[in-house]
Amino acid sequence: MIKTSHVLAPLALTLFCSAALAQASGEPAAAQASAPTLTGNLSLVSDYRFRGISQSWGQPAVQGGFDYTHASGWYLGNWNSSVSSNSYNNGASLEVDLYGGYRFDLAPEWGADLGLLHYLYPSARMNSAPAQPTANAYDNTELYAGLSHGPFSAKLSYAVSDYFGLKGDTAAYAYWSALPNRGGSRGSTYLDLNYNLDLGDQLTLGLHLGHTSVRHYGELSYTDYKIGLAKDWHGLNLGAALVGSNAATAYYQAGNSAGGDARKLGRPSVVLSLGKTF
Repeated sequence: MIKTSHVLAPLALTLFCSAALAQASGEPAAAQASAPTLTGNLSLVSDYRFRGISQSWGQPAVQGGFDYTHASGWYLGNWNSSVSSNSYNNGASLEVDLYGGYRFDLAPEWGADLGLLHYLYPSARMNSAPAQPTANAYDNTELYAGLSHGPFSAKLSYAVSDYFGLKGDTAAYAYWSALPNRGGSRGSTYLDLNYNLDLGDQLTLGLHLGHTSVRHYGELSYTDYKIGLAKDWHGLNLGAALVGSNAATAYYQAGNSAGGDARKLGRPSVVLSLGKTF
């Protein structure tokens, strides 16, 4: 398990202080605009993959949200997606992401992004047996700090809550079964590396490598990857990508409501997408 889970908090504090000083001194912010902007997005994907793991049980998902960006670099946003009830029981089969942060210039040609992101799954609760819901939610809250330089970007996320509900009394639930009780998973991290290459004619090659480190539950740590092509076509965003991971199938799988047809959620597959930004 990587050690960044123990050092991100002071790093984030340092970067937040740098952002405040930059703003106070009038230094330009990355993504600075002449006026506040509000944009929206809507898309259909053949499979919703989050950090390499299918959230829609290998089925299509509908997604959409909006972003508000102030000229100073501060921003707020919301993003939503349908998810599978086979992975998120007793709920609305919906993921709601709420986030906010600040983007600014850290150095010439270097951008920084600091923020807070909360993942909410309305009414979804883990349960020890059918029809016996508990108060254990899947919700998760993370701090993140990102850097960008040309086509390259990197971001480190740090869970300030138990990682998507994983803690002592939920460790034996669903595809986490057989995990021993080691307490909470607060302090888990995700390292996200991306490189986007403009191929011309509105075609972009995207390369991604990520690593999830689950604190106290090393069996759940894994690396994911994505190799994709994206193209702007008559105002639409078209995409095709190979997405996969080395996540342990013993833990990252889910069956249907009848308890059968278990699917490996991290296995490689091609994901297609069709979107529109407005």
